[in-house]
Order: sequence, then structure tokens, then C-alpha cells
Amino acid sequence: SATWKLWRSDCFLPCTWERRQLLGHKGINMAAWQGQQAAAQEKHLLEDLEMPLARRETETLFQEQPETGNQYLEDTLLRSYLKTHLPPKVLEEVNQDLERFGNRILTEIKPLGWECELNPPVFQQYDAWGQRVDRILTCSAWKRIKEIAAEEGLIAEAYERRYANWSRLHQAAKLYLFSSCSGGFSCPLAMTDGAAKVIESLGTPESLKEAFDHLTSRDPKKFWTSGQWMTERRGGSDVANGTETVAIKQPDGSYQLSGFKWFTSAADSDMALTLARVVDAEGQVKQGSSGLSLFFLKVRDEEGKLNNIQVQRLKDKLGTRQMATAELWLNGAEAELISAEGRGVASISNMLNITRIHNIIGAVAYMRRMISLSREYARKRVAFGKLLKDHPLHMQTIARLEVQTRGAFLLFMEISHLLGLAETTMASEEEQLLLRLLVPVAKLYTGKQAAAVVVEAMESFGGQGYMEDTGLPVIVRDALVLPIWEGTTNILSLDVLRSLSKSRGQVMDAFFSAVQKKMELASSTAKLEHAVKQTQDAVRSLAQFIQVAGSKGAVTMELAARDFSYTLARIYAGALLIEHAARPGASSTDISAAWRWCHQELCPVARELQNSSYEAEEALADSALVYEGSPAPCSRL
Repeated sequence: SATWKLWRSDCFLPCTWERRQLLGHKGINMAAWQGQQAAAQEKHLLEDLEMPLARRETETLFQEQPETGNQYLEDTLLRSYLKTHLPPKVLEEVNQDLERFGNRILTEIKPLGWECELNPPVFQQYDAWGQRVDRILTCSAWKRIKEIAAEEGLIAEAYERRYANWSRLHQAAKLYLFSSCSGGFSCPLAMTDGAAKVIESLGTPESLKEAFDHLTSRDPKKFWTSGQWMTERRGGSDVANGTETVAIKQPDGSYQLSGFKWFTSAADSDMALTLARVVDAEGQVKQGSSGLSLFFLKVRDEEGKLNNIQVQRLKDKLGTRQMATAELWLNGAEAELISAEGRGVASISNMLNITRIHNIIGAVAYMRRMISLSREYARKRVAFGKLLKDHPLHMQTIARLEVQTRGAFLLFMEISHLLGLAETTMASEEEQLLLRLLVPVAKLYTGKQAAAVVVEAMESFGGQGYMEDTGLPVIVRDALVLPIWEGTTNILSLDVLRSLSKSRGQVMDAFFSAVQKKMELASSTAKLEHAVKQTQDAVRSLAQFIQVAGSKGAVTMELAARDFSYTLARIYAGALLIEHAARPGASSTDISAAWRWCHQELCPVARELQNSSYEAEEALADSALVYEGSPAPCSRL
């Protein structure tokens, strides 16, 4: 129909980045122009639906594809955060870089990411003549994204520190924009950043300087990515009891590693850091975490041959299929001991800290991506005679997702800020303690948030959300790894408890102090009065819980660990939302987001304590509920 052709013409399509630039230069009011275009789209869309079926060109299902523009320009929260926190000169340069990068994501990186999804890695074990070659073949788009990561300094930015303590914030913003369109390449970047951090924390010894230079290079021809080989056949986070790989010292001081690495992400990386047990003069190894040491190895030699490594197979995963994850046999792989003997876990903790922060960034990026698509779809999809955006219940649902995403966003930016301070020796003792506490808290909470938000957002597309060729199921599948990778929710909840015990409660002193300071900033903002009161009430309830639970013993705290961590995340994110809404120039939506976040249950751990959920009897009841009718015996507590 004529209407259909007119609607599909460029004059009614959402304006491209280039068109926006052109109109902006001509002095045209962009907001008014875009509003007119949206109104025209809606008018023609509704007229088309009113046409008799016989006059339409097609009788098949038709729905307009949601399209987003430059992600940086469309992310009001990111831009307002940077404007609030960055020094003016830094802000000017970072703003220009992120706007340019946002356009590159739209025009170059996003198509490459989709190509990676369509062409996942392939394992070639033998060549045509029967020779074992163990090649992991990746597509050209994967290789190109690696080059772009170097060109953009996605790792280098954090280590060049041209903006001092703000460099980590700049890097975090770029990774946030990059992550959900990267075709899974954010995972190898996480481990690369972690490896660089470990080497730097060791003082960048001469033997590792070459590796560090490669990891932090902006030259695509020199840039390396790193693996992180920890999980073995016994699997999981219990590396102290699950690591079987052994290291035998050679006459030249190097080591040969032998063992089976059961889950190695980014198996096509150039190097890896891995744990192993050193064999002593009597041929024995020490068990437990104190027997683990950290090693550096190159995956291939100068000729491209594997370093006495055999690829067993590629993992068949639910998501992140764009990235090669493999099972590897180490059969005398040459490696260098880089930690003190028996201090492997302590040395690799810096890597885990960084990869968990990347996990947080990925979680927020996936949430933002799905919400951006959902809100654009709501402007185009007509149901029951009107656009989805005009259905109050639909808007309420997306608004609730938006509030969750905003809280998660401010958590990850706060952590990036604290990391930048710590790396430039500008962090106070309180800020260092806060960083130690918030990393596991934010990682576990945002992982759960992302899984819930992306599934809810997929539902907002109806049946189209379930169709593979829309690309939406890819985002959902990839996001579902986030609660698992780098420690499950329960594992990290117990890590939060360890941070309390190791610091003798000092991390909680830092937490309460930081929240109180943020509340004081909002004390004069009348519209935030309710949110401040809710947060302060939650803080008092949390303090009471700690006092009561501390007298009840270890079992109570273990049972409460998950709810305790959720409480910390909700209270701190609420404080951050309040702080952001109390700044000069804050918008009504900033205030609304803070109010809505604080309207939820901020201290679930206090409520469950009152319900006696953490008593030993309840633990027995948990086992009885789980195993009723099962031949498996109940666990003993």
C-alpha cells in the first residue's frame, strides 16, 4: 500500500546518527524533530492497521524491528553520572571518546558481534593427513573484534592512567557500552584485565614485562588475551580441594605442568594464569589451598604449536557460544612460577576481583540493552488499538526494570571509582574496605538482577522475544551465565561473610559510614525524605540483625548469608540512587527512581530473622522438604 511504502521511507524511519549530526548542525531542535517523526510513525502505523486486509501487500505477520542509536547518547544516566563526577577537562575528553565509540559500536562492532554468534568456534582435532593439530578455529569477526579491543584501549586505558584515578571509570564506561554487542569478547577481556592486574600487583617482574606489555598494548598486532585456568575435573569454586594439576621443577628453573583443566574460557587466548601444586624433592604435593601456587604460561610457541597442551573438546554451552571454552590436558606444559610457593590463591585473588567487576559490568550492560530495545519496541508495536507505550501496565513493567537497572548501574560505577582510587594509592582505609565488601556483593546481586530483568524484558516482546532470529534469545542465554561465572550466589555470599571475619567487622563500619554520608547529602531534599527514612530504617534493622545473629553462632550466619548480601546490595544501591537524586540539577526521574528503589524491602535479612528462618530446626526442615520421597539421605548438619 501507499501508506506502507511511505512509512518505510527514510523520512519516517528513526534518524541515523549521521542525520542527527546534520540536523544538529543546521540548528534544528532535535527533540522537537524526533517527536514529530515519532508522531508521524504512530499515525501511519494506526492508519495501516485500519485498512481492509485486501488492500495490504502482505497477509503475514509484520512487526517493526526495534532499533537503537548511539548507546552513549541515549544513556541519560551514564552521561549524567560522568558529568557529576569527572573533572571538567577529563569530562570533555571522555565525553568525546565515548560518543565516538558509541557510533563505532553501532556501525562496526554490533554487526561483528552478530557474525560471531552465527559463526561459533570450531574444533579441528586432526588435519587431512591424520596428524593431530588441535586447532580452535574462530571466525574473522572474532579476530577483528580483538583488534578493535586493542585499538580502543579497552585494557590499556586502565593501566596507562592518563586520567589518574578516573582512568578506571573511563574504561568501565567503554566496557559497559561494548559488552552487550561484543559477540562474547567481553569474557576474554575480563581475564586479560585480571592477568594484567596480577602481574602489576607482583611489581611487573622482568620475566613478565613482555607479557604485561602485550596485555596492555593498543597495537592489534601485539595485543594478547589471557585465560584463567582454575576449574578442574572436580569442578567448581573449591579450588583448594579440587586442583589436581602438578608442577615439576626443571633444572633451568622453569616448571612443567601436568593435569586436566576442565573448563577453560577463551581457549584461543595467547597466555594463561593457572594454579598447580609443586612436587617436592620426595615426589609429594601439599594438599589444601596452602599447596597451590600460581603459574604463567604461553599457550603456543613462536611457531604456533601448542605448549604440550591437548584440546580434549569444546564445551557445548547454553550461551556465550561465540567464545571457545575447552577441556585441556596439560602434558608437561612449560610454565613459570610467579607467586611465592603456596601463595597461589592469594596471588590470583587480584584477578578474581577484576573478573568479578567485569561480570558486574556485563550484567548491567545486558539489562540496559534489553530495556533499550523494549522501550523502542513499545513505540512501534500496536496491540488492542494502541501502541504498547500507551498501555499503563506495560509501561509500569518496563519502569520497574529501569529502576533495577539504575540501582545496578550506580553500584558498578561506585566500585569502578573505588578501584581507580585504590590503584592510584588515593583510597582511604575506609574506601579500601568498602571495595573489598562491595565487589562480591555487587557481583552476586547484579548477576541475579540481570537474569531476571532480561527474561522479563524478553516477555515484553511477546512471541517475537522467543524467536532466535530477533537476537533477543542470544542476550538472554548469554546473561544467564552471570550468576554462575566467577562464583555462584551462595559462594559469594560466604565470601562476604569472610570479609567480615577477616576484617573483624571493619568492612561493616565502612559500609555504615558510607551510607550515612550519602544520606546526609540528601537531608535537605524534601522529595527524598521518604526514601531517606526507608534507608535509615533498613540500616538500623541491619545493625540489629548483626548484633543478634552474632550471638547465635556460625550456622545462623551461614543460613543468613544470601539474604544478608542482598540486604547490603539493596541498601547501598538505594543510598547511591538517593545521592544521585540529591545532586544539583537532578531530574524528576532521578528522584522517582530513588523513591521506587527504597520502597522495596531493603532489609530482607532482618525480616527472615524474625521469621526464625535461620534456626537449626529450619535447616533440618529445608532438607526434609528437598528430599521428601527421594532415596537420597538427608544431609547432616
